[in-house]
Amino acid sequence: MPMQCDIVTQERTVFSAQVNSVNLPGTEGRMGILPNHSALLTTLGFGEIVVRPVSGDEEYFAIGGGFAEIQPNKVVVLADSAESADEINIDQAEQARQRAEQLMKEGIPEDPERYAQIRASLLRAQIRLDVGRRRGGHRRTMATGAMGRPSSEEDQN
Repeated sequence: MPMQCDIVTQERTVFSAQVNSVNLPGTEGRMGILPNHSALLTTLGFGEIVVRPVSGDEEYFAIGGGFAEIQPNKVVVLADSAESADEINIDQAEQARQRAEQLMKEGIPEDPERYAQIRASLLRAQIRLDVGRRRGGHRRTMATGAMGRPSSEEDQN
């Protein structure tokens, strides 16, 4: 008996389908979710989501933290950022990682919020690279950011 899985961000629905299982990057470790799982609300870290749709091959997503609501017949992921492996632009992710690493090398900013932004940018770029390289991301030369949008300040931090 499959369950519904929705992966959403503030901007869009990244994935919505019936699945046999979902594997999530919880802040306390990876979680495997099968149909009829106990109800659960949990935080998610930066990492990879693996879903096994009823029809088709496994699908992979890079997420930048968020929350997951698990019900016996439904999983809803509310992600701060999310991209399928096929959408990841490896060249852009590498550039974003290099920019964030350079900012970290310049020294820890006095402002803790700025440090958190730089650290999050570095983590987001690294998980995008990891998922994209392992799971089939593309090298594109288009001047677009994550999810086909023009590059944002977030991708440049």
